[in-house]
Amino acid sequence: MRRVVVTGIGAVTPVGNNVPDFWEALKNGKNGIGTITRYDASESKYKLAAEVKDFDPTIYMDKMAAKKADRFTQFAMCAAGEAMADSKLEGNIEKEELAVYFGSGIGGFETFTEGQNTLTAKGERRVSPLMIPKMINNIAAGNIAIKYQAMNACVAVSTACATGTTAIGEGYRAILHGYTTAAICGGSEAAVVPLAVAGFGACMALNPSENPDAASLPFDKRRGGFVMGEGAGALILEEYEHAKARGAKIYAEVVGYGSTCDAHHVTAPAEEAIASGKAIKIAAAGLADIDAEKLYLNAHGTGTPLNDKTETRAIKNAFGEDAKKVHISSTKSMTGHMLGAAGAVEAIAAILAVKEDIIPPTINLQEADPDCDLDYTPNTAVRTTVEGALSTSLGFGGHNACVAFRKV
Repeated sequence: MRRVVVTGIGAVTPVGNNVPDFWEALKNGKNGIGTITRYDASESKYKLAAEVKDFDPTIYMDKMAAKKADRFTQFAMCAAGEAMADSKLEGNIEKEELAVYFGSGIGGFETFTEGQNTLTAKGERRVSPLMIPKMINNIAAGNIAIKYQAMNACVAVSTACATGTTAIGEGYRAILHGYTTAAICGGSEAAVVPLAVAGFGACMALNPSENPDAASLPFDKRRGGFVMGEGAGALILEEYEHAKARGAKIYAEVVGYGSTCDAHHVTAPAEEAIASGKAIKIAAAGLADIDAEKLYLNAHGTGTPLNDKTETRAIKNAFGEDAKKVHISSTKSMTGHMLGAAGAVEAIAAILAVKEDIIPPTINLQEADPDCDLDYTPNTAVRTTVEGALSTSLGFGGHNACVAFRKV
């Protein structure tokens, strides 16, 4: 087995459209949640979302390509573009040795709803010939592969809210076992559209609060659902010797990946947290020699009543008594829930926590919950020694995924 390292990162988020802005916002506890502007939500029960602001896809796409792409693909291309530029990998790897593991929980939801509206109002002959290639879930991965001539595996992962983490984990395994030398990994989502919001609201997943500072409340006793977010995250994973030989900047080493399924319910996590705890424990094996107080865990932390209680139990199942020593936070308190993009963006937060020895906070955590009794880094970032980090994601359908990183 080979060593795998992170040599590039890219992000488009509700708190910053590149990694430096994103990370600065997290450290300062910036809230990216606000009133929905993508459409008129005045008659909706749900008026808040964590939208990407001032987004310009032409930074990494030409105007015509951007026009032919759904918003989730635009996000993906920009995150991947930043990560590839950061890694300086382009031109320094054979086409056959570059893979793509990139996904979305939903895909081109905006394109889908536009197509349906056109069909209803104007008939089938007016539906755009671009509808299908803009909408399908794999098209972000396909566009990334085309852009960078990645001729190894191109896999479009979709494990609901665990998508970004699963994509990173599967890319890691592919490099670890010698199937490829490098991979562009991550996830993207753009589902701040009326139908998606209505759908998540109907299954009681969203918080109807109209106060941005009381809407996304991970691990707080007042929590009442998540807030829809959007964006993308991308990581360049690379075999260590290849990265070292070309003098690449290395952010961290990937040292573990756990993937399990609750096999329990289509939306609710299994409260015993046996499978989710096992995913964390498998990933954390690569950090076994590090003291628990030097570990950071970026939690899934959606702010739903059941998730946060169950995830707390999963962390306890994985770490036992040491669970109380681990630094934990949910950056969804700032970004909202970015669905298929969440795991990738949160992995970047975990990597930068290791690189800079800073734990980003869980903002607006005011009221302790007896069922959530670990160290969630309330309200203010903490500077401390961070030797290793984990990022966990739990998705509808029972998907559990966790990746682990450590200093090189």
